[in-house]
Amino acid sequence: MTDKPDWWRGAAIYQIYPRSFMDANGDGIGDLPGIAQRLPHVASLGVDAIWISPFFKSPMKDFGYDVSDYRDVDPIFGKLADFDAVVARAHDLGLKVLIDQVYSHTSDEHPWFVESRSSRDNAKADWYVWADAKPDGSPPSNWQSVFGGPAWTWDARRRQYYLHNFLSSQPQVNGHNPEVQEALLGVAKFWLDRGVDGFRIDALNFLMHDPEMRDNPPAPDNGKERTRPFDYQLRVHNQSHPEIPAFIRRIRALTEEYDGIFTVAEVGGEGVEDEMRAFTAGNEHLNSTYGFDFLYADRLTPELVCEVLTKWPDAQGGNWPSWAFENHDAPRAISRWVDEAHAPAFARMKMALLAAMRGNIILYNGEELGLSQVDIPFDQLQDPEAIANWPLTLSRDGARTPMPWTPEGGFGSGTPWLPYGEANLTKSVAAQDADEGSLLNHTRAMLALRNAHPALHNGKVVDCRADGALLTFTREAEGDRIACAFNLSAKTAPYSAPDGEILLSLNGATSTELPPFGALITRL
Repeated sequence: MTDKPDWWRGAAIYQIYPRSFMDANGDGIGDLPGIAQRLPHVASLGVDAIWISPFFKSPMKDFGYDVSDYRDVDPIFGKLADFDAVVARAHDLGLKVLIDQVYSHTSDEHPWFVESRSSRDNAKADWYVWADAKPDGSPPSNWQSVFGGPAWTWDARRRQYYLHNFLSSQPQVNGHNPEVQEALLGVAKFWLDRGVDGFRIDALNFLMHDPEMRDNPPAPDNGKERTRPFDYQLRVHNQSHPEIPAFIRRIRALTEEYDGIFTVAEVGGEGVEDEMRAFTAGNEHLNSTYGFDFLYADRLTPELVCEVLTKWPDAQGGNWPSWAFENHDAPRAISRWVDEAHAPAFARMKMALLAAMRGNIILYNGEELGLSQVDIPFDQLQDPEAIANWPLTLSRDGARTPMPWTPEGGFGSGTPWLPYGEANLTKSVAAQDADEGSLLNHTRAMLALRNAHPALHNGKVVDCRADGALLTFTREAEGDRIACAFNLSAKTAPYSAPDGEILLSLNGATSTELPPFGALITRL
């Protein structure tokens, strides 16, 4: 584990969804002791850090993103001592530890909200977003929640509406309130003092709202199917307030009191590049933002990759991006981007491309195995968004299925909270570990290649080009130049490789042609 302050620049990060990683106590739900038990697998990949999705005390209506105690572990995941053991084990293995922080909302069972809703004049009355009804009794504005329906719920105790951008059980904190900001910074300090190496901050652009409660304007039709009222608006007043970067500077000031802390914000939505840059500007804000460009893309195209890479050029004081092809909220990429017949070749090419990207790269647990999206029957659904919007919203549960450690499952002795999916059982860690040609071992090789070459690890991108299905670009760092070529189609593409040492020839690629989903990486 490096102790450099900028260890994160070019890092490979492995996301662990704790419910689905490893169940150590046999109750069917993954837990912190299970994570500690399986960390050697993660370390064997060659990643630099783990990111653990929420494990905090919660009623689990949104599976941990509805926090009822920021400073404690939910009993289904273990105890604080179990978390400390994960940190110690990870550090022993050379892994940094990042955790989620959910600042924009809490659970309605959080003591802060219980007190806030009790009256209009209690000490925390202004810790959440409350507003009077319009004269006709309707909500204060037309804002809509991400999960469907109005973003306002009536509360009879205060005879006011409270704001929730997600579930009604996830009330929105008032990020404008200085006392709320102090409390959130106190939460960050609590975990920093326990030895974490950084944070992935959830839904940060929802932290502050327009105090005037102005209606959002309608969104122009972009041709995509609209399944929620949320999709019909330009969300200019219920999120993305211009004062958010000022609070981010306070987060950065706190993290600067510790060594080598990395911070990355989730910034979702369309057209958010300016906001992402504001969140990471200079040396006073966050280190990186988490791009959504690939997570919901229907296709992986050369044009998309070049567009993404050129948005974030290497520049003095420039922003540093973080990229993921998969996560706990998005369908598995292998199921979105390729047909089943070509999935093995595509998965290998996809991993090589991810390893060649400029920025931090994030692998989602099971991605190294090539896990596919599982079709969860309605009667087994857990995802509240999918249940509410069935059948038009694809269930997030399909990407949250348990890790198959053995051909029989190996997740734990109990019945898992979600089914494995029969196809995914054939891709178990144990089976692939013993197969030199497996995607798992290919992933290890791709991360080793990235780590061995400064140009691939943290160099700049030069001359990214999309020529039909052919994607080419060059990575450059001082004394190191590497040409990368990828065929993103199921048809052979002609290619004229530059002179140099071939570092990777994938899926039968040669210096004159790239077969379906072939790749060639050449040191110049």
